[in-house]
Amino acid sequence: MATRHLTHRSAHPILSPFLSPFIRFARRTRATPLPLSSPNSTQAAMTSSPQKVLVPVANGTEPMEAVIMIDVLRRAGADVTIASVEKELLIDASWGLKLVADALICDCAESTFDLISLPGGMPGSSNLRDSGVLESMVKKHVADGRLYGAICAAPAVALGPWGLLKGLKATCYPSFMDKLSSADATLVESRVQQDRQAVTSRGPGTAMEYSLVLVEQLCGKEKADEVAGPMVMRANHGGEYTLTEINSLDWKCNNTPQILVPIANGSEEMEAVMIIDILRRAKANVVVASVEDKLEIVASRKVKLVADMLFEEAEKLQYDLIVLPGGLGGAQAFSSSEKLINLLKKQRESNKPYGAICASPALVLEPHGLLKGKKATAFPAMCSKLSDQSEAENRVLVDGKLITSRGPGTAMEFSLAIIEKLFSREKALDLAKVMVFTYP
Repeated sequence: MATRHLTHRSAHPILSPFLSPFIRFARRTRATPLPLSSPNSTQAAMTSSPQKVLVPVANGTEPMEAVIMIDVLRRAGADVTIASVEKELLIDASWGLKLVADALICDCAESTFDLISLPGGMPGSSNLRDSGVLESMVKKHVADGRLYGAICAAPAVALGPWGLLKGLKATCYPSFMDKLSSADATLVESRVQQDRQAVTSRGPGTAMEYSLVLVEQLCGKEKADEVAGPMVMRANHGGEYTLTEINSLDWKCNNTPQILVPIANGSEEMEAVMIIDILRRAKANVVVASVEDKLEIVASRKVKLVADMLFEEAEKLQYDLIVLPGGLGGAQAFSSSEKLINLLKKQRESNKPYGAICASPALVLEPHGLLKGKKATAFPAMCSKLSDQSEAENRVLVDGKLITSRGPGTAMEFSLAIIEKLFSREKALDLAKVMVFTYP
Protein backbone atom coordinates (compact mmCIF):
# COMPACT_ATOMS: atom_id res chain seq x y z
CA MET A 1 0.00 0.00 0.00
CA ALA A 2 1.25 3.47 -0.84
CA THR A 3 0.06 6.64 0.85
CA ARG A 4 0.59 9.75 -1.22
CA HIS A 5 0.79 13.12 0.44
CA LEU A 6 -0.18 16.32 -1.35
CA THR A 7 1.94 18.76 0.57
CA HIS A 8 1.91 22.51 1.09
CA ARG A 9 3.67 25.22 3.03
CA SER A 10 2.36 25.10 6.60
CA ALA A 11 0.52 28.00 8.21
CA HIS A 12 -1.02 28.68 11.60
CA PRO A 13 -4.57 30.11 11.53
CA ILE A 14 -5.93 32.09 14.45
CA LEU A 15 -8.56 30.23 16.43
CA SER A 16 -11.68 31.85 17.87
CA PRO A 17 -12.46 31.18 21.52
CA PHE A 18 -16.16 30.62 20.75
CA LEU A 19 -15.39 27.53 18.68
CA SER A 20 -14.76 25.34 21.73
CA PRO A 21 -17.41 22.79 20.69
CA PHE A 22 -15.49 22.25 17.47
CA ILE A 23 -12.37 21.70 19.55
CA ARG A 24 -14.18 19.06 21.61
CA PHE A 25 -15.43 17.47 18.39
CA ALA A 26 -11.87 17.58 17.06
CA ARG A 27 -10.55 15.63 20.03
CA ARG A 28 -13.17 12.96 19.49
CA THR A 29 -12.69 12.60 15.73
CA ARG A 30 -9.08 13.69 15.06
CA ALA A 31 -10.43 16.85 13.47
CA THR A 32 -9.14 20.33 14.25
CA PRO A 33 -11.26 23.41 14.96
CA LEU A 34 -12.26 25.79 12.24
CA PRO A 35 -9.63 28.49 11.55
CA LEU A 36 -11.82 31.49 12.29
CA SER A 37 -10.36 34.84 13.31
CA SER A 38 -13.08 36.69 15.23
CA PRO A 39 -12.05 39.74 17.24
CA ASN A 40 -15.61 40.96 17.69
CA SER A 41 -17.55 37.70 17.78
CA THR A 42 -21.22 37.82 18.74
CA GLN A 43 -23.59 34.91 19.30
CA ALA A 44 -26.98 35.07 17.65
CA ALA A 45 -29.91 34.47 19.97
CA MET A 46 -31.58 31.10 19.77
CA THR A 47 -35.23 31.08 18.69
CA SER A 48 -37.82 28.36 18.31
CA SER A 49 -38.59 29.25 14.67
CA PRO A 50 -36.12 28.52 11.85
CA GLN A 51 -33.63 31.25 11.04
CA LYS A 52 -34.42 32.85 7.68
CA VAL A 53 -31.53 33.06 5.24
CA LEU A 54 -31.22 34.65 1.80
CA VAL A 55 -28.61 33.33 -0.65
CA PRO A 56 -28.73 35.43 -3.84
CA VAL A 57 -27.38 33.86 -7.03
CA ALA A 58 -26.61 35.17 -10.51
CA ASN A 59 -25.28 34.04 -13.84
CA GLY A 60 -21.61 33.34 -13.21
CA THR A 61 -22.03 32.50 -9.53
CA GLU A 62 -19.47 29.99 -8.21
CA PRO A 63 -21.69 26.91 -7.77
CA MET A 64 -19.56 25.20 -5.13
CA GLU A 65 -19.74 28.19 -2.82
CA ALA A 66 -23.47 28.72 -3.32
CA VAL A 67 -24.46 25.08 -2.94
CA ILE A 68 -22.19 24.38 0.04
CA MET A 69 -23.59 27.29 2.05
CA ILE A 70 -27.19 26.40 1.12
CA ASP A 71 -26.68 22.72 1.95
CA VAL A 72 -24.92 23.35 5.28
CA LEU A 73 -27.42 25.98 6.43
CA ARG A 74 -30.35 23.73 5.54
CA ARG A 75 -28.72 20.88 7.48
CA ALA A 76 -28.86 23.22 10.46
CA GLY A 77 -32.59 23.72 9.96
CA ALA A 78 -32.40 27.23 8.52
CA ASP A 79 -35.13 28.37 6.13
CA VAL A 80 -32.95 29.22 3.11
CA THR A 81 -34.31 31.09 0.10
CA ILE A 82 -32.22 30.92 -3.07
CA ALA A 83 -33.02 34.12 -4.95
CA SER A 84 -32.10 34.88 -8.55
CA VAL A 85 -31.05 38.45 -9.36
CA GLU A 86 -31.59 37.61 -13.04
CA LYS A 87 -34.89 37.83 -14.92
CA GLU A 88 -35.57 34.12 -14.53
CA LEU A 89 -35.10 31.39 -11.97
CA LEU A 90 -32.66 29.35 -14.07
CA ILE A 91 -29.05 30.34 -13.33
CA ASP A 92 -26.09 29.63 -15.57
CA ALA A 93 -23.47 29.27 -12.86
CA SER A 94 -19.74 28.91 -13.48
CA TRP A 95 -18.26 25.73 -14.97
CA GLY A 96 -21.36 24.93 -16.99
CA LEU A 97 -23.53 24.12 -13.98
CA LYS A 98 -27.19 25.14 -13.99
CA LEU A 99 -29.15 25.87 -10.83
CA VAL A 100 -32.82 26.75 -10.39
CA ALA A 101 -33.53 29.39 -7.75
CA ASP A 102 -36.51 29.32 -5.39
CA ALA A 103 -37.59 32.90 -6.13
CA LEU A 104 -36.68 36.10 -7.95
CA ILE A 105 -34.96 38.75 -5.85
CA CYS A 106 -37.75 41.25 -6.49
CA ASP A 107 -40.17 38.85 -4.80
CA CYS A 108 -37.98 38.88 -1.66
CA ALA A 109 -37.57 42.65 -1.38
CA GLU A 110 -40.10 43.09 1.42
CA SER A 111 -38.99 40.06 3.41
CA THR A 112 -36.81 40.14 6.50
CA PHE A 113 -33.91 37.71 6.89
CA ASP A 114 -31.65 36.79 9.79
CA LEU A 115 -28.71 36.30 7.40
CA ILE A 116 -27.87 37.35 3.85
CA SER A 117 -24.87 35.50 2.43
CA LEU A 118 -23.32 36.16 -0.99
CA PRO A 119 -21.47 33.47 -2.95
CA GLY A 120 -18.57 34.53 -5.15
CA GLY A 121 -17.51 33.72 -8.67
CA MET A 122 -17.05 36.03 -11.63
CA PRO A 123 -19.04 37.55 -13.22
CA GLY A 124 -21.47 36.31 -10.57
CA SER A 125 -20.20 38.74 -7.92
CA SER A 126 -20.46 41.66 -10.33
CA ASN A 127 -23.99 40.64 -11.26
CA LEU A 128 -24.93 40.57 -7.57
CA ARG A 129 -23.34 43.99 -7.06
CA ASP A 130 -25.30 45.45 -9.98
CA SER A 131 -28.67 44.35 -8.60
CA GLY A 132 -30.25 47.50 -7.18
CA VAL A 133 -32.88 45.46 -5.35
CA LEU A 134 -30.26 43.30 -3.65
CA GLU A 135 -28.09 46.30 -2.75
CA SER A 136 -31.02 48.03 -1.06
CA MET A 137 -31.98 44.87 0.79
CA VAL A 138 -28.47 44.23 2.08
CA LYS A 139 -27.92 47.84 3.17
CA LYS A 140 -31.17 47.87 5.15
CA HIS A 141 -30.35 44.44 6.57
CA VAL A 142 -26.96 45.67 7.79
CA ALA A 143 -28.43 48.89 9.18
CA ASP A 144 -30.80 46.74 11.22
CA GLY A 145 -27.80 45.01 12.80
CA ARG A 146 -28.32 41.62 11.19
CA LEU A 147 -25.72 39.03 10.20
CA TYR A 148 -24.31 39.21 6.66
CA GLY A 149 -21.48 37.59 4.77
CA ALA A 150 -19.73 37.00 1.48
CA ILE A 151 -17.08 34.69 0.11
CA CYS A 152 -14.43 34.66 -2.62
CA ALA A 153 -14.73 37.69 -4.95
CA ALA A 154 -18.00 38.91 -3.41
CA PRO A 155 -16.52 40.76 -0.38
CA ALA A 156 -14.34 42.89 -2.68
CA VAL A 157 -16.69 43.16 -5.65
CA ALA A 158 -20.06 43.59 -3.89
CA LEU A 159 -19.85 44.34 -0.16
CA GLY A 160 -16.87 46.68 -0.55
CA PRO A 161 -18.40 48.98 -3.19
CA TRP A 162 -21.63 49.05 -1.18
CA GLY A 163 -19.63 50.49 1.74
CA LEU A 164 -20.42 47.58 4.03
CA LEU A 165 -16.88 46.61 5.04
CA LYS A 166 -15.60 50.05 6.00
CA GLY A 167 -13.53 49.86 9.19
CA LEU A 168 -13.95 46.09 9.45
CA LYS A 169 -11.45 43.26 9.26
CA ALA A 170 -12.23 41.26 6.15
CA THR A 171 -10.83 38.72 3.73
CA CYS A 172 -11.62 37.55 0.19
CA TYR A 173 -10.16 35.56 -2.70
CA PRO A 174 -6.38 36.19 -2.75
CA SER A 175 -6.26 37.89 -6.16
CA PHE A 176 -9.00 40.35 -5.08
CA MET A 177 -7.26 41.55 -1.91
CA ASP A 178 -6.01 44.72 -3.59
CA LYS A 179 -9.55 45.58 -4.62
CA LEU A 180 -10.76 44.94 -1.11
CA SER A 181 -8.24 47.45 0.25
CA SER A 182 -10.08 50.22 -1.59
CA ALA A 183 -13.16 49.46 0.52
CA ASP A 184 -11.43 50.88 3.62
CA ALA A 185 -11.39 47.43 5.19
CA THR A 186 -8.52 46.01 7.23
CA LEU A 187 -7.16 43.13 5.17
CA VAL A 188 -6.55 39.77 6.81
CA GLU A 189 -5.64 36.40 5.33
CA SER A 190 -7.83 34.27 7.60
CA ARG A 191 -9.71 31.44 5.91
CA VAL A 192 -12.81 32.82 7.63
CA GLN A 193 -12.95 36.29 9.17
CA GLN A 194 -15.67 37.74 11.37
CA ASP A 195 -15.88 41.33 12.56
CA ARG A 196 -19.07 42.42 14.27
CA GLN A 197 -21.96 41.14 12.12
CA ALA A 198 -19.88 40.65 8.95
CA VAL A 199 -18.37 37.28 8.00
CA THR A 200 -16.06 36.95 4.99
CA SER A 201 -14.09 34.08 3.50
CA ARG A 202 -11.62 33.24 0.73
CA GLY A 203 -12.91 30.76 -1.85
CA PRO A 204 -14.40 27.37 -2.72
CA GLY A 205 -11.91 25.56 -0.50
CA THR A 206 -13.01 27.55 2.57
CA ALA A 207 -16.76 27.39 1.89
CA MET A 208 -17.51 24.63 4.40
CA GLU A 209 -15.64 26.41 7.17
CA TYR A 210 -17.42 29.66 6.30
CA SER A 211 -20.82 27.97 6.27
CA LEU A 212 -20.28 26.35 9.67
CA VAL A 213 -19.32 29.70 11.17
CA LEU A 214 -22.60 31.10 9.83
CA VAL A 215 -24.44 28.18 11.44
CA GLU A 216 -22.75 28.87 14.76
CA GLN A 217 -23.74 32.53 14.64
CA LEU A 218 -27.31 31.79 13.63
CA CYS A 219 -28.13 28.65 15.57
CA GLY A 220 -25.58 28.24 18.32
CA LYS A 221 -22.52 26.18 19.09
CA GLU A 222 -24.27 22.88 19.65
CA LYS A 223 -26.01 23.04 16.28
CA ALA A 224 -22.77 23.87 14.46
CA ASP A 225 -21.08 20.91 16.18
CA GLU A 226 -24.02 18.67 15.30
CA VAL A 227 -23.88 19.68 11.62
CA ALA A 228 -20.09 19.39 11.34
CA GLY A 229 -19.85 15.82 12.64
CA PRO A 230 -21.65 13.85 9.88
CA MET A 231 -19.99 15.90 7.15
CA VAL A 232 -16.62 14.14 7.78
CA MET A 233 -14.70 17.41 7.88
CA ARG A 234 -10.97 17.57 7.19
CA ALA A 235 -8.47 17.07 9.98
CA ASN A 236 -6.54 20.24 9.16
CA HIS A 237 -8.27 22.96 7.18
CA GLY A 238 -5.88 24.30 4.58
CA GLY A 239 -3.29 21.73 5.51
CA GLU A 240 -1.88 18.49 4.16
CA TYR A 241 -4.19 15.78 2.88
CA THR A 242 -3.53 12.26 1.72
CA LEU A 243 -4.50 9.82 -0.98
CA THR A 244 -4.24 6.16 0.01
CA GLU A 245 -3.61 3.89 -2.96
CA ILE A 246 -3.56 0.10 -3.21
CA ASN A 247 -2.55 -1.81 -6.35
CA SER A 248 -1.47 1.30 -8.23
CA LEU A 249 -2.47 1.37 -11.90
CA ASP A 250 -2.16 4.06 -14.56
CA TRP A 251 -5.40 5.96 -15.31
CA LYS A 252 -4.07 8.43 -17.85
CA CYS A 253 -5.73 8.57 -21.27
CA ASN A 254 -4.46 9.93 -24.59
CA ASN A 255 -7.14 12.57 -25.05
CA THR A 256 -9.27 14.82 -22.85
CA PRO A 257 -10.80 12.59 -20.16
CA GLN A 258 -14.49 11.86 -20.72
CA ILE A 259 -16.27 11.59 -17.37
CA LEU A 260 -19.86 10.66 -16.55
CA VAL A 261 -21.47 12.03 -13.37
CA PRO A 262 -25.03 10.70 -12.94
CA ILE A 263 -27.42 12.64 -10.71
CA ALA A 264 -30.86 11.78 -9.34
CA ASN A 265 -33.52 13.11 -7.00
CA GLY A 266 -31.96 12.88 -3.56
CA SER A 267 -28.34 13.12 -4.72
CA GLU A 268 -26.10 14.98 -2.27
CA GLU A 269 -25.77 18.38 -3.97
CA MET A 270 -22.50 19.35 -2.30
CA GLU A 271 -20.79 16.20 -3.52
CA ALA A 272 -22.24 16.34 -7.03
CA VAL A 273 -21.41 20.01 -7.56
CA MET A 274 -17.88 19.75 -6.16
CA ILE A 275 -17.06 16.77 -8.36
CA ILE A 276 -18.43 18.41 -11.51
CA ASP A 277 -16.96 21.84 -10.80
CA ILE A 278 -13.47 20.63 -9.88
CA LEU A 279 -13.16 18.15 -12.76
CA ARG A 280 -14.24 20.82 -15.23
CA ARG A 281 -11.64 23.17 -13.76
CA ALA A 282 -9.10 20.51 -14.75
CA LYS A 283 -10.43 20.69 -18.34
CA ALA A 284 -12.02 17.25 -18.27
CA ASN A 285 -15.15 16.80 -20.36
CA VAL A 286 -17.82 16.08 -17.75
CA VAL A 287 -21.26 14.84 -18.77
CA VAL A 288 -23.93 15.32 -16.11
CA ALA A 289 -26.75 12.85 -16.74
CA SER A 290 -30.10 12.62 -14.97
CA VAL A 291 -31.33 9.10 -14.23
CA GLU A 292 -34.81 10.58 -13.72
CA ASP A 293 -37.31 11.24 -16.52
CA LYS A 294 -36.40 14.91 -16.77
CA LEU A 295 -33.26 17.04 -16.68
CA GLU A 296 -34.07 18.91 -13.47
CA ILE A 297 -33.50 16.98 -10.26
CA VAL A 298 -34.23 17.96 -6.66
CA ALA A 299 -31.19 17.09 -4.57
CA SER A 300 -31.12 15.97 -0.93
CA ARG A 301 -31.25 19.50 0.54
CA LYS A 302 -33.79 20.66 -2.06
CA VAL A 303 -31.32 22.41 -4.36
CA LYS A 304 -32.55 22.08 -7.95
CA LEU A 305 -29.81 21.06 -10.42
CA VAL A 306 -30.19 20.74 -14.19
CA ALA A 307 -28.39 17.90 -15.98
CA ASP A 308 -26.79 18.16 -19.41
CA MET A 309 -28.79 15.22 -20.74
CA LEU A 310 -30.93 12.27 -19.75
CA PHE A 311 -29.16 9.00 -18.97
CA GLU A 312 -30.68 7.31 -22.04
CA GLU A 313 -28.63 9.68 -24.19
CA ALA A 314 -25.55 9.59 -21.99
CA GLU A 315 -25.27 5.81 -21.96
CA LYS A 316 -24.56 5.81 -25.70
CA LEU A 317 -21.18 7.49 -25.10
CA GLN A 318 -17.84 6.06 -23.97
CA TYR A 319 -16.24 7.21 -20.70
CA ASP A 320 -12.78 7.15 -19.20
CA LEU A 321 -14.38 7.42 -15.75
CA ILE A 322 -17.83 7.06 -14.20
CA VAL A 323 -18.21 8.63 -10.77
CA LEU A 324 -21.26 8.57 -8.49
CA PRO A 325 -22.10 11.26 -5.92
CA GLY A 326 -23.80 10.14 -2.72
CA GLY A 327 -26.97 11.07 -0.92
CA LEU A 328 -29.34 8.39 0.34
CA GLY A 329 -32.15 9.01 -2.15
CA GLY A 330 -29.76 9.46 -5.04
CA ALA A 331 -27.85 6.26 -4.24
CA GLN A 332 -31.11 4.31 -4.06
CA ALA A 333 -32.12 5.71 -7.46
CA PHE A 334 -28.74 4.72 -8.93
CA SER A 335 -29.01 1.22 -7.51
CA SER A 336 -32.47 0.83 -9.06
CA SER A 337 -31.32 1.99 -12.51
CA GLU A 338 -30.64 -1.18 -14.49
CA LYS A 339 -29.08 0.83 -17.31
CA LEU A 340 -26.65 2.61 -14.99
CA ILE A 341 -25.65 -0.61 -13.25
CA ASN A 342 -25.06 -2.30 -16.61
CA LEU A 343 -22.89 0.61 -17.73
CA LEU A 344 -20.87 0.41 -14.51
CA LYS A 345 -20.38 -3.34 -14.99
CA LYS A 346 -19.17 -2.77 -18.56
CA GLN A 347 -16.79 -0.09 -17.24
CA ARG A 348 -15.32 -2.58 -14.76
CA GLU A 349 -15.11 -5.37 -17.35
CA SER A 350 -13.26 -3.00 -19.69
CA ASN A 351 -10.76 -2.23 -16.90
CA LYS A 352 -11.73 1.46 -16.93
CA PRO A 353 -11.90 3.61 -13.78
CA TYR A 354 -15.09 4.10 -11.79
CA GLY A 355 -15.82 5.46 -8.36
CA ALA A 356 -18.33 6.61 -5.77
CA ILE A 357 -18.59 8.67 -2.61
CA CYS A 358 -20.66 8.71 0.59
CA ALA A 359 -23.63 6.29 0.45
CA SER A 360 -23.01 5.15 -3.13
CA PRO A 361 -20.14 2.69 -2.52
CA ALA A 362 -22.27 0.80 0.02
CA LEU A 363 -25.70 1.14 -1.61
CA VAL A 364 -24.78 0.97 -5.30
CA LEU A 365 -21.39 -0.66 -5.87
CA GLU A 366 -21.46 -3.27 -3.09
CA PRO A 367 -24.86 -4.92 -3.75
CA HIS A 368 -24.17 -5.19 -7.48
CA GLY A 369 -20.79 -6.90 -7.11
CA LEU A 370 -18.81 -3.84 -8.17
CA LEU A 371 -16.60 -3.99 -5.06
CA LYS A 372 -15.77 -7.69 -5.36
CA GLY A 373 -12.09 -8.22 -4.61
CA LYS A 374 -11.63 -4.51 -3.90
CA LYS A 375 -10.94 -2.36 -0.86
CA ALA A 376 -13.35 0.54 -0.43
CA THR A 377 -14.61 3.19 1.94
CA ALA A 378 -17.99 4.88 2.32
CA PHE A 379 -19.98 7.20 4.56
CA PRO A 380 -19.15 6.10 8.13
CA ALA A 381 -22.68 4.98 8.97
CA MET A 382 -22.75 2.89 5.77
CA CYS A 383 -19.41 1.12 6.17
CA SER A 384 -21.04 -1.85 7.91
CA LYS A 385 -22.61 -2.69 4.54
CA LEU A 386 -19.18 -3.16 2.93
CA SER A 387 -18.08 -6.79 2.73
CA ASP A 388 -14.44 -5.72 3.23
CA GLN A 389 -14.09 -2.95 5.82
CA SER A 390 -10.33 -3.28 6.33
CA GLU A 391 -9.51 0.06 4.69
CA ALA A 392 -12.79 1.88 5.34
CA GLU A 393 -11.23 4.52 7.62
CA ASN A 394 -9.43 6.17 4.69
CA ARG A 395 -10.83 9.49 3.51
CA VAL A 396 -10.00 8.73 -0.14
CA LEU A 397 -9.07 5.22 -1.23
CA VAL A 398 -7.86 4.07 -4.66
CA ASP A 399 -7.68 0.34 -5.39
CA GLY A 400 -6.53 -0.16 -8.98
CA LYS A 401 -9.24 1.40 -11.16
CA LEU A 402 -11.66 1.99 -8.28
CA ILE A 403 -11.85 5.17 -6.18
CA THR A 404 -14.13 5.64 -3.16
CA SER A 405 -14.55 8.30 -0.49
CA ARG A 406 -16.53 9.10 2.66
CA GLY A 407 -18.81 12.15 2.40
CA PRO A 408 -19.29 15.89 1.77
CA GLY A 409 -16.23 16.83 3.81
CA THR A 410 -14.03 14.55 1.68
CA ALA A 411 -15.49 15.50 -1.71
CA MET A 412 -12.75 17.98 -2.61
CA GLU A 413 -10.03 15.50 -1.71
CA PHE A 414 -11.90 12.85 -3.72
CA SER A 415 -12.09 15.14 -6.77
CA LEU A 416 -8.44 16.18 -6.50
CA ALA A 417 -7.40 12.53 -6.20
CA ILE A 418 -9.24 11.84 -9.47
CA ILE A 419 -7.33 14.71 -11.10
CA GLU A 420 -4.07 13.32 -9.74
CA LYS A 421 -4.83 9.93 -11.28
CA LEU A 422 -6.05 11.26 -14.63
CA PHE A 423 -3.50 14.07 -15.01
CA SER A 424 -0.79 14.53 -12.40
CA ARG A 425 -0.15 15.28 -8.77
CA GLU A 426 1.16 18.71 -9.78
CA LYS A 427 -2.13 19.61 -11.47
CA ALA A 428 -4.08 18.50 -8.41
CA LEU A 429 -1.87 20.60 -6.13
CA ASP A 430 -2.19 23.64 -8.37
CA LEU A 431 -5.98 23.40 -8.36
CA ALA A 432 -6.04 22.90 -4.59
CA LYS A 433 -4.18 26.17 -4.18
CA VAL A 434 -6.35 28.03 -6.69
CA MET A 435 -9.45 26.99 -4.77
CA VAL A 436 -7.76 27.94 -1.45
CA PHE A 437 -8.29 24.35 -0.37
CA THR A 438 -4.64 24.30 0.65
CA TYR A 439 -2.82 27.47 1.58
CA PRO A 440 -1.87 29.43 -1.57
